[in-house]
Amino acid sequence: MTTNTSQTVSTLPPVGDRLRRLPPYGFAIVGQKIAEMNAAGKDVIRLDVGSPDMPPPDHVLETLRQSVLDPTKHGYGSYRGHKVFREAVAAYYQRRFGVKLDESKEVLPLIGSKEGIVNLAQAYVDHGDEVIVPDLNYPAYSMGTIMAGGETIIMRLDPNNGFRPDLKSLREHPDLPKAKLLWVNYPNNPTGAVVDLNLYEDLVTFCRENRILLCSDNPYMEIVFDGYTAPSALQADPDKTCTVEFMSLSKTYNMAGWRLGACVGNREVIDALLVIKSNIDSGHFRSIYDAGAAALNDTPQGWIDQRNAIYQARRDKLLAVCPQIGLSPVRTSGSMYVWAKVKDGDDQSYVISALEQALVSITAGEMYGYAGRGYVRFSIGIADERLDEAVERLKGWYQRR
Repeated sequence: MTTNTSQTVSTLPPVGDRLRRLPPYGFAIVGQKIAEMNAAGKDVIRLDVGSPDMPPPDHVLETLRQSVLDPTKHGYGSYRGHKVFREAVAAYYQRRFGVKLDESKEVLPLIGSKEGIVNLAQAYVDHGDEVIVPDLNYPAYSMGTIMAGGETIIMRLDPNNGFRPDLKSLREHPDLPKAKLLWVNYPNNPTGAVVDLNLYEDLVTFCRENRILLCSDNPYMEIVFDGYTAPSALQADPDKTCTVEFMSLSKTYNMAGWRLGACVGNREVIDALLVIKSNIDSGHFRSIYDAGAAALNDTPQGWIDQRNAIYQARRDKLLAVCPQIGLSPVRTSGSMYVWAKVKDGDDQSYVISALEQALVSITAGEMYGYAGRGYVRFSIGIADERLDEAVERLKGWYQRR
């Protein structure tokens, strides 16, 4: 006699504790829901994704086109990345910040800065170690820590002081002696906040005193408004004693899908990260490196200024409409986001209602940490006509509430 059962017994082993500790990636969940809505015939306008809508410079595309026709470019490259790209990164830092980098020892190309951020934790964080992350942060800082078996110390960003770190409170944290890394990100995601060099000088002093590695995530360094110029953390630590910085071509040159960035700074850290990466990946496609070098070496400042003018106009449009849709915006001078406080304080209900009723996707502030509750984030990486339509949808939706 055969017994039927509604449950299937898995023949697979259980997943590891590391995966069980890791929450689902919020952006992937939102993306799946939007894909399902689009498949059902609903036209969702996405103001949640920080991906540029404009193309890279023409000379970057032409460099890639020519490079891929070279048969020598299709084999494995160096684990340290293509020398041409490393030299371009070093030249950019010298030209832009006055920071001298040894391309052979202080520059490590990455397959997008996100993988470098996560892999750095693999190189430095053990069980029981702590990593200091801002209370509003790009999730990779915390997720990388969890995957490495570490814990996080939350560093408060003071909204009344331009979302700058509260180092006084951090000095009093009981677990500070366990901390190995400290993450900062300016121009900031999600708030758009910007800082001056004095903050980095304070952070370098703090990290030296506490034997902590300062990790500056700086992908928005060239997306700035209102006459502001972003500094580099390495300007405060020119000898690279305790600092590394992650730079990316994704936002600066509209190359998000190309997955190209670099970690620069302290050579011991670069070597440690290289050990992890060389056991995980084999570097990038060499033609991508060629095109990335062209972006860094040959893109005129006028191209960046023109792109930023477009972003600034979009930012200003959202700043103006926020009070009409129940939001109090925070005016800042960097990144490709607008950060706004929900007047009724409930960010989750706000974004769900906007998605389901206005067909406009906005990011809930809680996605970036507990301190984001009651806020929402808009991306300005969307074509002007779609942004205009999103604004009209949101105004109509809010009036009907």
